[in-house]
Amino acid sequence: MEFNFSNRVQSLKPSAIREIFKSLTNPNVISFAAGNPSPLSFPVEKLKVLADKIFEESAASSLQYGITEGYTPLREQVAERLKSKFNTGRDFDETIIVSGGQQGIDLTCKVLCNEGDTVVCENPSFIGALNAFRSYGVNLKGLDVGDDGIDPEELETLLKTDKKVKLIYLIPTFQNPAGITMSLEKRKAVLAVAKKYNVPILEDNPYGELRFAGTDIPTIKSMDDEGIVIYCGSFSKILSAGMRVGFLCGHKDLIQKIVVVKQTNDVHTNLFFQMLCSRFISEYGLDDHIAGIKKLYRDNCMTMLSEMDAKFPENVKYTRPEGGLFLWVTMPDSVDMNEFIKKTVAAEVAVVPGATFLPDTGMVSHSFRMNYSMPTKDQIIKGVGILADVMKNM
Repeated sequence: MEFNFSNRVQSLKPSAIREIFKSLTNPNVISFAAGNPSPLSFPVEKLKVLADKIFEESAASSLQYGITEGYTPLREQVAERLKSKFNTGRDFDETIIVSGGQQGIDLTCKVLCNEGDTVVCENPSFIGALNAFRSYGVNLKGLDVGDDGIDPEELETLLKTDKKVKLIYLIPTFQNPAGITMSLEKRKAVLAVAKKYNVPILEDNPYGELRFAGTDIPTIKSMDDEGIVIYCGSFSKILSAGMRVGFLCGHKDLIQKIVVVKQTNDVHTNLFFQMLCSRFISEYGLDDHIAGIKKLYRDNCMTMLSEMDAKFPENVKYTRPEGGLFLWVTMPDSVDMNEFIKKTVAAEVAVVPGATFLPDTGMVSHSFRMNYSMPTKDQIIKGVGILADVMKNM
C-alpha cells in the first residue's frame, strides 16, 4: 500500500533525540543526549503508597472519564502553587490540565495559528515545540538567544516587518537546549513589545522549579496584566515524566478554546495520574521533594563544569546554567560537526547535535547539547574526558 500523506506531515522528521535513544542499546555508551529527569528523582515508594490508597478509596472514579478541564482539586493546587511560587495567575486567567507540556504547546498553536502564519521562537529551541509548530504549516522565525535571552529590538524589528506573526514561543528559564536564562530587563522589554504588537507569548517553563544557583527571576506571566501571556508548566521534571501531566494558565477566553480542541484530541488527561499528582501534593507537598532533585542536579552540573573547565580546549565555549537539565557547547567554526559527532559515537559517548534545535533547518550549527541529569558522576568524568580527547584530535 502506498500512502499519500497530508501536507501537514510531509516535512516532519523523527525527533533526532528519540532516534539517538534507539541507538543507545550498547550498555557501554555514556549518554549526555537524554532530556529525561533522573530516575533517582522519582518518589517511587511514596507514589506506590498513594496509588494503593486511590484504588482502595476511589477505584471506579479514578478509572472513569473525567472533565476536559482537568481534575478539579489538581487544577486548584496548580493555580495556588503558581500564585504562591511564581506570583502567576490573575482573575482573568484559568488553568487547564494537559497531557504533558508538549500537548500544551501543540494545543496553543492549534487555536492561535493558521497555515502560513509565523511563530517566533528562540534560536536554538526545543525540538518538540518546533515540530509541533511545523505540523500546523506555520513559518518559524528564530532569534538568537545570546547569553541572557533574545534581543527585544530584534523581536520588534521582526514584528514590524512580518504581519503574520501570531505567537512568540519562549523558554526564558534554563532554556532547552542552551541552559541560559533570560534577564529580568529583557523579560520586561519582550513583554512590552508583545503588547505593542498584540502578539501572544507562550512562556514554556518546565524547568522553573529546578534552580540550584543564583536568584529567581519573575516569570513573564507574572508581569502580564492583559492576558497576553500563556504559561505552560509540567510535572514531568519534578514528579514523573511518564505520567504526562502538565498545565496551561492563560486568559479564560483562550483556555475555553483550548478545552474545545482538547476534547477532539484526547478528551482529557489521564485521570488516575491527575489524582496521583494531587494526592502527592496534598499529603507530601512538593518543596522537600524538589529540594532533593535540585541538590542532585547541582552536584552533577558542577561536576560536569569542573571537568570541562579542566579538560576542554580553550577555544571550546559552553554555558554555565544555574538550573534545569542542560548546557550548550560551541565548537570553533573550523570544526566539521558531522565528523565530530561520528567520532564521539565511535568513542561511545552520545551528545545531541545543535542543528537538531534550529528553527531554520538549513542553518549550520557548531554546537551540541549535553544533559547532566541522567549520567552518574563517574560517567560524567569519563565521558567529558573522552569528548575532550576527540576535540583535541579534530
